[in-house]
Amino acid sequence: MTRLRTWALAGAIALAPIALAKADDGATVVELFTSQACYSCPPAEAYLGELVRRGGIIALEFHVDYWNSLVFGAAGKWTDPFSSPAFTERQRTYARNIEGGRSYTPQMVIDGRMEAVGSRRGAVEAALASARTTPHATVRVEPVTGRGLSVAVDGGGTPGFVWLVRFIRERTTKVLRGENNGKSLTNHNIVTELSLIGQWDGAPATFSVPAPGLTAEEGCAVLVQARGQGPILGAALCPRLRS
Repeated sequence: MTRLRTWALAGAIALAPIALAKADDGATVVELFTSQACYSCPPAEAYLGELVRRGGIIALEFHVDYWNSLVFGAAGKWTDPFSSPAFTERQRTYARNIEGGRSYTPQMVIDGRMEAVGSRRGAVEAALASARTTPHATVRVEPVTGRGLSVAVDGGGTPGFVWLVRFIRERTTKVLRGENNGKSLTNHNIVTELSLIGQWDGAPATFSVPAPGLTAEEGCAVLVQARGQGPILGAALCPRLRS
């Protein structure tokens, strides 16, 4: 279900000055690394559900796969249906890049710069407050009739990569084994696919993206991230529509 994909965009990227609205120039990105097999993760997942509804935040769940093989006594083990080794590697890369970083669940990474235990609201809120003081690139995503999406990026000046993130808005799963045996867990903005749109050289640019083909329960976002999976430079949610 989970995929890491690169769009073929030969001839689809055009660099040009653009006039952008300010609506999408300050979104903070929160990435929760979690697993349905993790007993301490549901409170962080519920908190992420609150952040999803908060303005100025793009909250995403990345389900790691290293819990899938852990046996919890007679309850056995649970394979998280949303888990992916690509998301485990994303977390490990953050652990290498963020000072004092490490991999664990539930972990929230804020703007690719800071991390905190996902259920410790005070620490997360402090990181969010700090993130709001950091300038972000302006990102705007608009539908183009018959041609998918147009992504405009401006500001910042730091080169990076532009990613399309596809996610399921909400899903409740009955867990039948493992540490959360018998629980019904509701997850929010569950990432299913990360697709590379293209490289950004720091100058104002527009990118053409094929229609993501979203279902009614899906959404997407665009992340602009510094090279080497560094800080998030800017981000915006896609328009809420079916394509």
